[in-house]
Amino acid sequence: MMMAGGISDAKPFSEEVQQLLEAVKSELEEKLGKKLDRFQLVSYKTQVVAGTNYFAKTDRALCALQMDIGGEELVHMRVYRNLQGEVSLHSHQHPKTREEDIVYF
Repeated sequence: MMMAGGISDAKPFSEEVQQLLEAVKSELEEKLGKKLDRFQLVSYKTQVVAGTNYFAKTDRALCALQMDIGGEELVHMRVYRNLQGEVSLHSHQHPKTREEDIVYF
């Protein structure tokens, strides 16, 4: 059982968390300065506070004009959902690789 304030182990894809992330997709696109052609949750961790922090690893395919860069890029996101259910993008880390673990940030 996870203690309040601690970060959970990594969890696999969840449709519920994918939908939660969709709520902040446009904000992330603005911060990255790019339109995301693909936005798919890979895994996530949670932290229970006065609400819940979601630390998510998402697949991020580059827009078609930049596809020639090659390689795979991921974004780590920290998304907060308060007790009223409102969702906000707290921060993000980019670029990340599939092998990099999600850590507190």
